[in-house]
Amino acid sequence: MLNNKNPQAKSEYLLAGSIVLALAVGTVVLVLQRLDRQPRTDDASVRANYVQFAPEVSGRVVTLAVKDNALVHKGNLLFAIDSRQYEYALQQALADQRLLEAQITDARRRIASETSAVEAARAGLSGSKTQTKVSESSVDAALAAVERAKAAVQAAEAQKELAASNLRRIEPLLAKEYVTPEQVDESRTKARITERSYEEALSALQQAQASASQARFAHDESKISVTASEARLEQSVHAVEILDTLLAQRPAKAAKVSDAQLNLERCTVRAPFDGYVTNLNISEGEYAKPGVPIFTLIDNRTWYVVSNYRESELKAIRPGKHVDVYVMSQPSRRFDGIVESLGFGVAPDDTRLNNGLPDIEHTLNWVHIAARFPVRIRVQDPDTALFRIGETATTIVR
Repeated sequence: MLNNKNPQAKSEYLLAGSIVLALAVGTVVLVLQRLDRQPRTDDASVRANYVQFAPEVSGRVVTLAVKDNALVHKGNLLFAIDSRQYEYALQQALADQRLLEAQITDARRRIASETSAVEAARAGLSGSKTQTKVSESSVDAALAAVERAKAAVQAAEAQKELAASNLRRIEPLLAKEYVTPEQVDESRTKARITERSYEEALSALQQAQASASQARFAHDESKISVTASEARLEQSVHAVEILDTLLAQRPAKAAKVSDAQLNLERCTVRAPFDGYVTNLNISEGEYAKPGVPIFTLIDNRTWYVVSNYRESELKAIRPGKHVDVYVMSQPSRRFDGIVESLGFGVAPDDTRLNNGLPDIEHTLNWVHIAARFPVRIRVQDPDTALFRIGETATTIVR
């Protein structure tokens, strides 16, 4: 206890207390300034990208080349699925493709051999159509000749009847000497001539009718020839259409072959990058289904730390700044990190949506807790044997 009678000692004591207080205040100010310029947090965790490996084809797992928590390298075999059904599918697709190509080759050969036939069919069709028109004209001419022959027969028949009638009328008059023998002979001669003319007219009519029948037959034959030429031409054109149809099937057959090859390749799965296998809970013999994960592969190439900083500290953090990173499993070892990005949103605690409108609680918080935003930090020199996803970390911004 200070002696009130010793003012000098009291002054020295007060001076020392003031100095200690000033040093303490100064230390606090320096610490606060340092924390403001170089914020730190232990609310951080180690992260890495990972892939859930799910087969793309179904089948029995015949080879499982990895173990849980094992390190694998890029290109290492992970697992293999029974590929026999996919080999059969590929063989069938290749066989279908070869069959199509054989059909295309055969169609091309047939078309090549029928090219001249097509031209001949077109020429024959044109000639047949021309012949048909000519035959039509011939039929019309023959029918006209028949009509003329019929008219001639009718005229000859009339002349014959007239001559015969005159002969019958004058022959009885010869005995009574009303006519001369010369007149009777002239009537008989005329009757014979008209009879011969009538017979010739009948013969001409028969000949005209035969010519008309022949013209009709030729016309029918020309129609048949036109039909046959059209059929040959249609057959040749149909062969070309068949080739076009076969050629149109090529992309589909090629797609089936590619799909079968892809499915066969998918039966063997290899590591796309270096990493650790985790969450492996199956054995060989498991029936794999497309889209159903069978294990997870952690990407060992890049490691991150996600640190949650208070909103008041974000002003001292920007992309590209270096960060000291410490992990809980070995806190004495420092790793270098670089800020890659800052989060732009977190879920608010005091706001809810109700029927489309914000629902704000009618309370007053005397102490406001600062929100924290995630900062993504990429570790430059990670120890892949030390880092684990979810591991607690501490980060200090330089």
